[in-house]
Amino acid sequence: MRVVVVGAGPAGMAAARTAADAGAEVTMVDSEPEAGGQYLRGRARFGHAGVTHLKNTEAWLVEGDALHLRGPGLLRFDALVVATGAYDRPLPFPGWDGPGVITAGAAQALAKQGVTLAERVIVTGTGPFLLPVATALQDLGATLVGVYEASSPTRWLRESRAVLANRHKIGELAGYRKVLPRLETRTAVIAKHGDRVTVAKLDSRWRPVGHRTEHADLVCVGYGFLPRTDLVPHARRTGDFLDVDERQRTSIGNVYAAGEVTGIGGADLAEAEGVVAGAAAAGHEPPAKAVEAVRRGRLFAGALARAHEVQPGWRTWLNPDTTVCRCEKVRLEDLTDATSMRELKLTSRVAMGRCQGRICARNAAELTGVPFDGQRRVIAVPIPLGELADLPEEQS
Repeated sequence: MRVVVVGAGPAGMAAARTAADAGAEVTMVDSEPEAGGQYLRGRARFGHAGVTHLKNTEAWLVEGDALHLRGPGLLRFDALVVATGAYDRPLPFPGWDGPGVITAGAAQALAKQGVTLAERVIVTGTGPFLLPVATALQDLGATLVGVYEASSPTRWLRESRAVLANRHKIGELAGYRKVLPRLETRTAVIAKHGDRVTVAKLDSRWRPVGHRTEHADLVCVGYGFLPRTDLVPHARRTGDFLDVDERQRTSIGNVYAAGEVTGIGGADLAEAEGVVAGAAAAGHEPPAKAVEAVRRGRLFAGALARAHEVQPGWRTWLNPDTTVCRCEKVRLEDLTDATSMRELKLTSRVAMGRCQGRICARNAAELTGVPFDGQRRVIAVPIPLGELADLPEEQS
């Protein structure tokens, strides 16, 4: 049994270990130089005698029972586990494309390397991820001007079942006690010009109802995450995330998925899903403990998505000349009347740049009202045309 795992974060590592322990021949593919994913950033120290770890390797296409890789070529499998994680979703506002604005994930990645980029920082967005980012920056000596959460904490009052099933997460808040005094809810950064930052109080739909000016050198922005599902564009999904059954199997029979591609629920849920997917991919029954951890974790993931859902009032933060697509320098006023994302791309060039719409496509869809197709492209990552030309005739 040949099992290939794409992604070396908590989900991918757990899947690879579990499949190898079950006797499968396992290859784990990851684009980073070390295992750990965004969560552990090379601190995982992954090692398993039964796992071949292909580092610095990008997977760009799944075709039948083969995975196309940049460099090594083709990798055959009996079962594939997609554990490719997710990336930050920023929301645009006047000045977000200028100096001194980065994603919250980028800020955390730099902080793990001992870098803060600025003395006075603001963390803004929605979701619990803001707290570890703010803590990491403060621990490195940055002055934390504020942590601004756009949603209201009262939304969690409706999620008692999920909270009770994941009580251990309440204790995690104690680890962020140093930054909690700087936390303001129903608040967001809606503009930045130089070191002058416009901070607004928001109503329940995120429309500004009052604002003030703060001074900060760096604004870190994070409005949740979007999954990296490009490798399996035709797999069935609900909203942004891949649908999986109780064994983490997708609608494509020999393809499994684990971690943030199935929903955002934290590293513990990702790891549990990886154990289930790895066992199932190797033809074994998943451990009952991991199955139960997935059940509890998905309750939390659902509650998290509801409590921190992006509200439509963010669209009122923009001016006509606000940049929407940074790669192609597309402004709000450049967006055209379109009926599909494809038409919008062709007429305005939004989502046509280096990031291939990962940063801007969802936002552009919401600003124009066109359906968001989940970026279902055939090729998962940008590759030179020369690599396509070099494929054997039967593969090209």
